Amino acid sequence: MATSLSPNTQAILLLTAPLIVGRAPRTSDLLKPSEYNRLARRLRELDKQPADLLGKDAPNLFTECSAIVEEARLGRLLGRGMLLTQAIEQWQKRAIWVISRADADYPQRLKSRLQEKAPAVLYGCGNKTLLAGGGLAVVGSRNVDENLVDYTLSIGGLASQARKTVVSGGAKGIDQAAMRGALETGGCAIGVLADSLERAAMNRDNRALLLDERLVLVSPFDPRAGFNAGNAMQRNKFIYALADAALVVNSDKGKGGTWAGAIEQLDKLHFVTLYFRSTGDRPAAFDALQKKGALPWPNPGDAESLDRALTIAPSIAADGPKSQDSLFSANQRGAAAQSAPTAGPEHAAESIEVPLNQTVTDWVADAVQVDSLSALIQQGSAAKANPADARPPSSPAPAEVVFNGARTAMRELLTVPMKGEEIAKVLEVSTAQANAWLKRLVAEGSVQKIGRPPRYLARQQNLFDQRS
Repeated sequence: MATSLSPNTQAILLLTAPLIVGRAPRTSDLLKPSEYNRLARRLRELDKQPADLLGKDAPNLFTECSAIVEEARLGRLLGRGMLLTQAIEQWQKRAIWVISRADADYPQRLKSRLQEKAPAVLYGCGNKTLLAGGGLAVVGSRNVDENLVDYTLSIGGLASQARKTVVSGGAKGIDQAAMRGALETGGCAIGVLADSLERAAMNRDNRALLLDERLVLVSPFDPRAGFNAGNAMQRNKFIYALADAALVVNSDKGKGGTWAGAIEQLDKLHFVTLYFRSTGDRPAAFDALQKKGALPWPNPGDAESLDRALTIAPSIAADGPKSQDSLFSANQRGAAAQSAPTAGPEHAAESIEVPLNQTVTDWVADAVQVDSLSALIQQGSAAKANPADARPPSSPAPAEVVFNGARTAMRELLTVPMKGEEIAKVLEVSTAQANAWLKRLVAEGSVQKIGRPPRYLARQQNLFDQRS
């Protein structure tokens, strides 16, 4: 078999992938995601890896895993070496790469957020490092008018200006407009495809962008797979998992992939802050999304405003309208108020007054039930200036009080990778102070440092093992 794939990835492909070359194989034998996950857990219990199923001790390992997958079925799947070789040759001719959850360069965002629901195998073409950088997910309907297309192009252009990657599904309509808006203005885009990756990779318009490393196309489905409604629904979660925030430009209420993905994000996933378009006509779907915690898009006019919109923690967004005012500049609040529903009896519980000068630091403090970090810092500074009156002997040092509050707030923020200066901006402290706290959190093991330039991510319990 080709050596460009890791042994673990080769084994996982044999177990789970259709390897569509010429005539499609029997798909009934392929391990479903739940079956593969059970097998992967069994292998970890035995201190083995998927590649060991292809090694000299494979017969014994088949027996030890037979309660999960019968030995004959494992044999049939893992005996498809020639078919895999042919598939790899085709993928390489089209510059398609393949990575699995067992590979170090598998997107950490997918693994940490989705854990065992992350695709066992990911196919792609283009600059895979874009998958680690986050960005703005832009989603919407296929059939839209020219006004919405132009609006979406402008959103992609703004993301490019702010050096933020656009993440979308690559479908006609809103998806393609968002990606085109970013790419035509020199920005970057991630397309998470539900079908036909091979055809998209060979598209003449895409090739230059792929070679320029400003576009990456990925899919959890075979590069030759055709459209399947179930696959299109499944890929929604991957779009949200790769982003920092998401904007729904248009959606039907109660039907369609955009609606299903947004509801899943709001009700179950909680990966990112979900916004909906706040200008022009207001579909009934937006009222329903707002009741579930989505926020009106603050219509940022520059890179700094867009950056703020992308750094609002999902737990804060879930509080709904009480936190949305602080996303807006003074000249945007009037337009936003016009787009919001009039507060009648059904909205009374949501109409919570918030001081216009409330900061992100205050939101974070509310979200994690600690006092404002700025207040804690002031408390610590005052105690430092008057050490004799600082605290009773049994109380923790003021610096530890501040650090404990910072730890809680920072772990709440670091559900997605962030740079030190980004954290400092959200918490309204100096970059030096944020980096000092991050150094301590890394040393104690509650936060991990990843990538170059370094970003930080809160360590999660029960993360899926690297080898699976």
